[in-house]
Amino acid sequence: MTGFARIEGQHEGTGWVWEAKSVNAKGLDVRFRLPSGYDGLEVKARSKVQESFKRGNIFLTLSLSTAKGGIALRLNEDVADTLSGILETLTQRFDADKPRLDGLLRVPGLIESLDRDESQEAVLGREKALLKGLQKVLVDLTEMRAQEGMHLGKVITGFLDEIDRLRGRAEDCAALQPPAMKKKFQAQLDELLDTAPPVAEDRLAQEFALLVAKADTREELDRLAAHVSAVRALLQDGGAVGRKLDFLCQELNRETNTICSKSADMDLTQTGLDLKASVEQLREQVQNIE
Repeated sequence: MTGFARIEGQHEGTGWVWEAKSVNAKGLDVRFRLPSGYDGLEVKARSKVQESFKRGNIFLTLSLSTAKGGIALRLNEDVADTLSGILETLTQRFDADKPRLDGLLRVPGLIESLDRDESQEAVLGREKALLKGLQKVLVDLTEMRAQEGMHLGKVITGFLDEIDRLRGRAEDCAALQPPAMKKKFQAQLDELLDTAPPVAEDRLAQEFALLVAKADTREELDRLAAHVSAVRALLQDGGAVGRKLDFLCQELNRETNTICSKSADMDLTQTGLDLKASVEQLREQVQNIE
């Protein structure tokens, strides 16, 4: 589901702004844009996002400002020394050019946002404040997604009502199949018997019964009704139901395909195609639900 949220705050002279954006996706993909030196914050921040969401492409941006007009940065000497040794080995082994400086600056943890006179306690306090702000923006994003979810729920309910209506029409068509099949079977048989030896009545009855059994769609229609009821129940229960709804849409599609393949009646075939179209529309909307 889509959504946007923004929240800002301040901690001991450092102003911060969190922005969160969400777009539809089958799985969960979380991406951050953090200031230089704050790469270490991503692990804890990502964990909070994963606790809140199960689906969607989530984009989070953190902006910082200080009373001095900027953020103090420093080089992490330990990371730099380790990286330098690795790069030296790689360039010699593969006879490659040394990497550009702008590429090295993207290495997580190489640049830290930490004043020389800033205590570890102050750093942890700012991190705690930023994570608290993140939690607030995630709550706002969740609320916006929930509002969209309510709208989607109404849309999906409309498709379920249409599927139920078409299922009822399919049941009516299916009930007319045996008499129509018998009439067609008898006409073909009469034409055949004009030029072929007679066939025993019991054998004809067996063959006709087999044809009717192969064209019987009652089981598929019953399962169709059960799947629709299951979708309604999931929507009523709430929670992270997106993947379960995906599965039920696959089952609905399977049943409608079988109904179409079994159909020996033009009206039932058309109804089956209408069912397939409604199930596909339902599936497209379900992709947006967490």
